[in-house]
Amino acid sequence: MSITDLDLYSQAILLLAGLIALTSFLMLGQSRLVRLVFIFAVQGCLLAGATAMAAGVLNYPHLYISAGLSLLLKGIVIPLLLHRLIHRMGLHREMDTIDHPARLMMGGTALVVFSYYVSLPIVQHSTLVTLNAIAVSLAVVLLGMLLMISRRQAVAHVVGFMSIENGLFFAAVVSTYGMPMVVELGVAFDVLVAAVVFGVFFFQIRASIDSLNVDRLSKLTEVER
Repeated sequence: MSITDLDLYSQAILLLAGLIALTSFLMLGQSRLVRLVFIFAVQGCLLAGATAMAAGVLNYPHLYISAGLSLLLKGIVIPLLLHRLIHRMGLHREMDTIDHPARLMMGGTALVVFSYYVSLPIVQHSTLVTLNAIAVSLAVVLLGMLLMISRRQAVAHVVGFMSIENGLFFAAVVSTYGMPMVVELGVAFDVLVAAVVFGVFFFQIRASIDSLNVDRLSKLTEVER
């Protein structure tokens, strides 16, 4: 089936899925933490847009609440908390250098291809839109994991963790038309609490080793008093 044969809603979902995957790639290749957080905020806004579109077309009013929570938490509140944290710790001018960036991007591309390959059997029981949504969601999850593995700054690890949650949420909205409202409220609350707890841990780590570089954590040794 050609993309021109799909209805407007399906084409829009495919476009938003591609943009969400693109933001994951941009985060993977971004070395400045401030820009990394900004791209994460854009991804949250795209996720909220996809949720609101699904709510309007599928006539599921509870998805409007999910879209509002996504926009508020992932598009505004959490990025502002991380942005303020970066500036308070003086990390806004530091570069989170990437070893072998070309290999990293090639690895990300391989993960996207792998995601589509794994999702191929679903096409026998689903539509083209669902297949692409699941493939993109899996790709966003894997790219978030790769982001956490390849970075040294703890803030980038938090962004990778939140990006993984975005991928799972996108799969739930587009493929299953959203989870029950009680579950979505619980997940949103957990994500907000996790962001606050991460911030507390950042200050504790910075006070202990004067850095948020996770490589330095592996060099800590026990000192006898």
